[in-house]
Amino acid sequence: MNIKIYLLLFLFTASISACDMTVEPSDAITTGSLINTPDGLKNALNGAYALFKDHVTFNGTQNDNNMYLRQYYQLADFASDDIVCGQVTEDPLFYSFTQDHTPTQENTRYYWYISYKIINNVNTIINAVEQSADLDAPTQQLLGECYFLRALTNLNLVRFFAKPYSIDPQAPGIILRTELTEDTRKARSTVAEVYDAIITDAEHGASLMNTPRGVEYASKEAAWALLSRIYLYHDQPEKCTENADKVINSGRFQLETTESYPNLFANAKNGKETIFCVAFSNLDNYGKFGSIASMIYSDGNSGWGEEFASASLRALMQQHPEDVRWSYIEASKDESGNLRKLNGIEIYYIRKFSFQDGDPNLSSPILLRLAEVYLNKAEAQAKLGQNEAALNALDEIRQNRGLEGALYNGRLPSGTSILDAVLNERRLELAFEGHRNYDLIRNKRDVIRPYWGYHLRGLKETDINPAAIPSNYANRDIPWNSTRTIYYLPVDEVLSNPDVIQNP
Repeated sequence: MNIKIYLLLFLFTASISACDMTVEPSDAITTGSLINTPDGLKNALNGAYALFKDHVTFNGTQNDNNMYLRQYYQLADFASDDIVCGQVTEDPLFYSFTQDHTPTQENTRYYWYISYKIINNVNTIINAVEQSADLDAPTQQLLGECYFLRALTNLNLVRFFAKPYSIDPQAPGIILRTELTEDTRKARSTVAEVYDAIITDAEHGASLMNTPRGVEYASKEAAWALLSRIYLYHDQPEKCTENADKVINSGRFQLETTESYPNLFANAKNGKETIFCVAFSNLDNYGKFGSIASMIYSDGNSGWGEEFASASLRALMQQHPEDVRWSYIEASKDESGNLRKLNGIEIYYIRKFSFQDGDPNLSSPILLRLAEVYLNKAEAQAKLGQNEAALNALDEIRQNRGLEGALYNGRLPSGTSILDAVLNERRLELAFEGHRNYDLIRNKRDVIRPYWGYHLRGLKETDINPAAIPSNYANRDIPWNSTRTIYYLPVDEVLSNPDVIQNP
């Protein structure tokens, strides 16, 4: 496709998204009617929430693989050391494994498009609602949810497409869009400016939300939980701890116990530690064509099951076989009970996005939960030199995961740093939830992948003993300061917006 066609397509879709609020499941509601229709505001906001899970037409085509959350987890986790690729695939998720990104890959192009469509939708609602001088509590709640969604969406964009704040706060970030009348042509704000805007939105959202509607919608506590994450990335550990404590002390959530944890993700909407999830129903079940689970789990027929839990993650987990977090790692065995392999790679499926209502392809992904808040607090305390407090926060998690006999009790194992302990616990607890790669990179740690898999370019399983892969082999390890740790801006944006600078 030539440049002129790309440009025309982008300008067409941009013009549609700039003025059209008709997105499923919302009705065709105009800006003027939002605050004058009894259910208008809720319906419009439902449309913004739906964009996280809907298959939305992009560039004139509806692709079953295009869904915000599917792209979110794959762009994040498939580039990490938690997942191993079992075979070559034509799905652009393969570029995350190999980190051979391009500006034309469809998954990043769609993710960029749908993210700004979410932002445009909430901007439309914000613009309409704030024209009214007197807002009742339910309307303030809905307005606060809009600010929360904009903060969350911008945070995920800046994680994928810009350097971490801890590495270079003055690096090009993303394009901040807050007004409906903005020109399509606009430069990228710096990473620091983006974080300032995200913090402002999240804090303002928290101040407005005082009428919670359930964990499938944003809430004051969800905004505080998000702020604990934001401030961790923003190198403000005191603020991270402050917001984490607000969530913990709210009394609204409890850590799942050893007994209840294995059912958390299949029962996310009723989970005791779920703070915010995207609610899927049986009507949203995309099966093996487009579900989040389809690439990482299969019961033999339910999905493709081409990606597995990595050897290095399993090695960390094997230190404590009694850990109930093993319940989300499923060994695939043949009729004789032998572990199955695909292209020489042991098959350990991932169940965190499966078995809602017993269906292997259905779940309501949890985007914020109490365990992460404790871990955000632990990392912040470690960086403040409060080692004992950090270890106590880790023990809050461990004693609820079957590790009562392996608590730190304020003492680090010999040869382990406090940050090692925190990052290991984050890896165990938050695996496959979109955190691992960014936990490493923002802490200036390399992504180490010393196991056989298709992230190793040019190798075949028969070429080399996986245990003997040299550390200097191309694509085995990714340095924290490599340009490959962030994605290229999509070609659509670059061609239509001459003011943006492409990532190197």
